[in-house]
Amino acid sequence: MPIYEYACTSCGKEFEVMQKMNDAPLKNCDCSSAARVERKLSLTSFHLQGGGWNSSGYANTGGGSPAPAKHAGHGCGGGGG
Repeated sequence: MPIYEYACTSCGKEFEVMQKMNDAPLKNCDCSSAARVERKLSLTSFHLQGGGWNSSGYANTGGGSPAPAKHAGHGCGGGGG
């Protein structure tokens, strides 16, 4: 279940709530029945860490950009064929 962050427009209180993705967003704060809350946009807590991950999602041990794939005999862009 995702954790959603909310902020009260009246008192400024910020809080987190675990809700299902199909649950309706909260509308009111505990400080007053007239106080409205807004859902905040926040970063995900999922991060890829450690060795072996780069922008393309595959291990790259050479330290630079991955080499382009060679398509021998298929006539794909290179060198005679």
